[in-house]
Amino acid sequence: MDKETTAPPAGPSAFDAEEVFQHLDSLITRDKGAPLSSLARAEMSATLHMAAQSSAAPFEFAMVTREVTVVWAKLRGGPVTDPHAPLSADLEPLNRCLAKLIEVVTRFQGTIDQLAGDSIKVLFGAEKTRADDVERAVMCAVEMQMAMRDLNMEHMRDRIPQVFMGIGVSTGKALAGRIGSQAFSHFTVIGDLVNLAFRLQAFSLRGQVLISEQTYDRCWGLVSATAPMQVFVKGSAQPVTMRELVAIPTRRLKVPRQEFRRSHRVEVRIPCTYQIVQDGVVLPHVAQAVIRDMGYHGAMLDLVEPLDLQGEVRLSFDLTLVQYQARDIYARVVTVKTEDARAMAGVEFTSTSAEFDARTQMFVQMMVAAA
Repeated sequence: MDKETTAPPAGPSAFDAEEVFQHLDSLITRDKGAPLSSLARAEMSATLHMAAQSSAAPFEFAMVTREVTVVWAKLRGGPVTDPHAPLSADLEPLNRCLAKLIEVVTRFQGTIDQLAGDSIKVLFGAEKTRADDVERAVMCAVEMQMAMRDLNMEHMRDRIPQVFMGIGVSTGKALAGRIGSQAFSHFTVIGDLVNLAFRLQAFSLRGQVLISEQTYDRCWGLVSATAPMQVFVKGSAQPVTMRELVAIPTRRLKVPRQEFRRSHRVEVRIPCTYQIVQDGVVLPHVAQAVIRDMGYHGAMLDLVEPLDLQGEVRLSFDLTLVQYQARDIYARVVTVKTEDARAMAGVEFTSTSAEFDARTQMFVQMMVAAA
């Protein structure tokens, strides 16, 4: 049963300012890594209490504690996510993607909480709790990836660069309700699960769906998923457990990423430099590596300095065979190992360009033909 946090209807205060304050304070501390100063905490508390008691704008803030599942998806690659691409190049593939995704979300009765450029955040169980909220959420995530596969087939026919997507899904307790004023209000959720969905999305590779362990616990009998993996995320001192969602067998739904993984791999020795990306910021230190083998979507690096599993890097290297300089190529570390006392890391490309994809495929195919 939902736990109401609203004040009695007759009073001018229609939400619990102290509970909202505690959630916001926790959110800020987790995201920034440090609590607000005592002065800032006092100001935020006073502002919330003023909003609750104001008679000038008697807007009912109604916040309810519910179990919610958040699906957070972000587009990767192509002109849609390239900040340097011309605006005209962005609009058509972006609109095609959003139209497809909104169609899927609507079919599964999700609530779109955020639609911002290259990302979409969807809520299940926030406005109204249903017994199958988690099931609908994971089915929605899989069908979103299936829709992207179909869309990329259309893009290939129309000679539009392909666009991929990563998805994170989390489930947990949250404050759900409408915030704002009479002039403008917005229905949203506040809680740790929102940050977790965003972080899982950040870890997801192109075409992948990552789910939290709590989400898996709610639907393990329905889905097929990988063994649990533990990763450290910003705002959490302890590692969190996640799984890759592979399929929903009883509904004959399968994440098409398994097909995406298949490509030729060729042995090479290509000098490479990389920089570690931390919380979206490229660190200044440039490290050396050698690419030992490469496929359409990733490579194996021979390292001087070891890398962390699930870490993100920015790569630069030259494909002289096809007269191409690959610069600012982002990748995720998906495997780490030691070979002959050398640190090795398998990486998968996460943010590229249409030209890079075409030149890489040409390079690999020429190497295969020459073997």
